[in-house]
Amino acid sequence: MAARRQRGADGDRTGRRARGAGPSGTAREGGGGRRQQPSRSGTEDGSRSAAPPAAGARSRRATGARRKRGSAPRSEEELRKRNDALDDLTLKLIRDAAEGVHRSILRHRRPDMAFPVRSLRNVSYSPRTGYFEIGRQKKVRTLSVNTVKGFAQTLRMMGLSKELVQTRDFATKRDAYYQSKNWGDARFEEQSESDAVMDDIEALFSVRGVSREQLRFVPDEHGGAVSGPLVVLDPDLETGEVIRIDCTRFGSGAYSIPSTVEHLSFETTADFVLVIETGGMFQRLQSHRFWETANCILVSMAGVPTRATRRFVRKLHDECGLPVYAFVDCDPYGISNIYRTLKVGSGNAAHLSQFFCVPGARFLGVTPQDIEDYDLPTHPLQEVDIKRARDALKNDPFFKSQKAWQAALSKLLRMGVRAEQQALAKWGLNYVMEEYLPAKLAHPERFLP
Repeated sequence: MAARRQRGADGDRTGRRARGAGPSGTAREGGGGRRQQPSRSGTEDGSRSAAPPAAGARSRRATGARRKRGSAPRSEEELRKRNDALDDLTLKLIRDAAEGVHRSILRHRRPDMAFPVRSLRNVSYSPRTGYFEIGRQKKVRTLSVNTVKGFAQTLRMMGLSKELVQTRDFATKRDAYYQSKNWGDARFEEQSESDAVMDDIEALFSVRGVSREQLRFVPDEHGGAVSGPLVVLDPDLETGEVIRIDCTRFGSGAYSIPSTVEHLSFETTADFVLVIETGGMFQRLQSHRFWETANCILVSMAGVPTRATRRFVRKLHDECGLPVYAFVDCDPYGISNIYRTLKVGSGNAAHLSQFFCVPGARFLGVTPQDIEDYDLPTHPLQEVDIKRARDALKNDPFFKSQKAWQAALSKLLRMGVRAEQQALAKWGLNYVMEEYLPAKLAHPERFLP
């Protein structure tokens, strides 16, 4: 296991390089000298040298003064007030919707509710906001003999949400389905029916700035893993006591993002967030405390990030002012599914984008250019990969609006190969954190948008 890095006299961190053969044609001095780095195109002299983290981060570590960022209120009482205000807004919107139906009935009119149309034809990419947005098309659900059951189910689901907010409880989709078994004729026969109504309600309130999690309907999946200089302030739902969770103190493990994160606040001295596609790469960087070397927060996405992971990263970005850099495999899936979902959202769920996507995220790597610069092992692109890349170039509004991505995806198609994060292990197990990431992080202006 590589030695732990130590602080040098100038404040930079130094450490022993992992053993192993370097790139072909390189040499090492003596037995313990630093290996020569692979050449990198795109610089004036065509070469690339190892670089420490960005100057601002380096100077802060050198002086020992790190600026604390965060969204944490100054007291537990302030934190409770903030979360209570979110709940009050949610309850008000539920009451407003219900009172609108009630007023129509009192006026002897047939009540109706208008829901955003959740389809690709009602979605557009907004360069201004940087994510997919739901359009103005609505579907109107009017109370009639034919719609009375669906109408009643929608109101009962809103009533369940109101009860959950008032009692500080929550329900999964499965919980809500079984709750309906007590609703008499309004019960759901299949969970697919319950899910559809919940999705409609989510879309209805999303245009008013309230997410499904604020309605207290939480996803079944858990979030990703987190490690680094971050304190999560998590108020107990029963007592209101704020629990301080230090994400540097999980030993060989990591903090697990809960299924809902709206009530969390943060304190951090980190300079950026590094979101990582694979659990194996996250574990390597976490185990060797790369977060300490680079003064960053590590977040494992474990593939396409869950709602909780995306919301957690978005809150870090918004509330702590942290840049977000993505480190994923160089293949059409990693680029057009995982990274694209994190940055601009999904066309099929555009009503969620305002809560979950991170428009300011940047793509660190692995890039098609990295495959050449680092002479990485590759695998041939499969037909599904080629189709996905071509579809992104032809039909995806985000990629169509970004010339840098058009060039990168076109290059990948010409190369006809893909590469994984772990391919960097060709040059040593710890090469990724001792050479690759420090060199990339020295020039964030070169990251893909």
